[in-house]
Amino acid sequence: MIPVKDFKREVLIWAEKIGVKPKEIHVRPMTKKWASCSSRGRLSFSYEVLNKPSTERARIIIHELLHLRYPRHNKMFKCVLTAYLTRLVREN
Repeated sequence: MIPVKDFKREVLIWAEKIGVKPKEIHVRPMTKKWASCSSRGRLSFSYEVLNKPSTERARIIIHELLHLRYPRHNKMFKCVLTAYLTRLVREN
């Protein structure tokens, strides 16, 4: 399990790479999903994400950070997500 402060650092590193700035980053109990993004820029992640391998954590982080730019799962969101995930796979 990665400590919460290290996880939040990962989120901020990815945010810088993507070019977005989350207003808040929270880790809390969530029963139905791993993460969410509010319209006000608040990211919430489930404690379960802390137990995931680094690549899986990165996928979840990237997905939520992209919602700061693209709120819906539209065509552009999916295209940009695919590009970042492809880059992630190449780097690992």
